[in-house]
Amino acid sequence: MSARPFWEAKSLDAMTDAEWESLCDGCGQCCLHKLVNDKTADVFYTRVACQLLDDQSGRCKRYATRLEEIEDCLDVRRMSHAELAWMPRSCAYRRLTEGKSLPQWHPLITGDPHSTANARMAVAGRTISETAADLDQLEAEIIEWVDI
Repeated sequence: MSARPFWEAKSLDAMTDAEWESLCDGCGQCCLHKLVNDKTADVFYTRVACQLLDDQSGRCKRYATRLEEIEDCLDVRRMSHAELAWMPRSCAYRRLTEGKSLPQWHPLITGDPHSTANARMAVAGRTISETAADLDQLEAEIIEWVDI
């Protein structure tokens, strides 16, 4: 048996569903609407969140059924390595794909389920729902949170 943590000992593809799910730090950044610069491929995050994101907890209200309810919801497990580059730089799935370690504030490192929020990496309390936003004016909602 390996003494290394599973995320260092296994590839993403070899992880169990439980291991895979535990990699999510619960930041909610993947639930934000993003804009991509076609010329540079830069990704810009907005404060506009999916209608299923609970702004207070930063978690999906209907995680188990989100893929059936939201047409363009991201199924991270099925994303290619190139598509993972659109995920936040702090995202465990992206970091592991890029050969990086988990950030020091990650709940699997700290043992604290609130460490993502404590590190100010979570979007909870900082978003507006897509149902309240003008989706034709997303450029006006671009965020530049230093910690995200």
